[in-house]
Amino acid sequence: MRGINISNEKKRDAEVAFERITQKSKVKYILGNGAEQQNIKLLKSTLELMDEALVGKYGDLKALGEAIIESDPELDIENIGRKIGGTHKLYLNKDNKIAYRVNRLQIVRTPDGEEKERKDLTKVVSNITGENMIQWSGKKVPKEVAVRKFVFVQKYQIKHVSGLTYDFLYDMAKELHESKSLMFVGAGKKGAEPLIITSGGTPYRAFLEGRIDGDKYCMILHLTNMEVKALNNDENI
Repeated sequence: MRGINISNEKKRDAEVAFERITQKSKVKYILGNGAEQQNIKLLKSTLELMDEALVGKYGDLKALGEAIIESDPELDIENIGRKIGGTHKLYLNKDNKIAYRVNRLQIVRTPDGEEKERKDLTKVVSNITGENMIQWSGKKVPKEVAVRKFVFVQKYQIKHVSGLTYDFLYDMAKELHESKSLMFVGAGKKGAEPLIITSGGTPYRAFLEGRIDGDKYCMILHLTNMEVKALNNDENI
């Protein structure tokens, strides 16, 4: 479970835990024999069977075509169609060898698709741990306004790691629960910067939601990078 540094309205901070919330669909697909449908990954091809590799092996397309007619070198009956498990993403160079050093570029194109600018892609770093902290802004947004104003694309559950951090988070959740609102939180010295959860990740505006039930609490961090633009500007957040 990952750690996150967060402060309350008194500017007191604590490092607590957080994890991604995922909800499984309650809808299940059943096959004709009554078994539950499962998604699996199958091996489609290998590097040696790619068009570029086969052309390089036989010299040109004509020679490759003749080889396909004679011996089907594009087929690997022993491996193609095998079920595969966990996979990892790798970058390859032009020779299909693993690239251990990758220089990522940002390419800006015109509406017509022509390349306008090319520059090194700056990798932003995470700003939620260590000396960085998520700051309680004091700016509350009623829940009924927030759900109409923002599109929340991710959510994380904030959890205590000790008795002290339990009290710390419970008090925050209690205030938000009773006010029926979300609290805008941010990074940086003034707490106005968007949150970057992982290095190189997307910056998000963030809101805290708190719920309590007796001595139990639930603290949720909602992330958004999309705002619904209303036809009128009566609601300014």
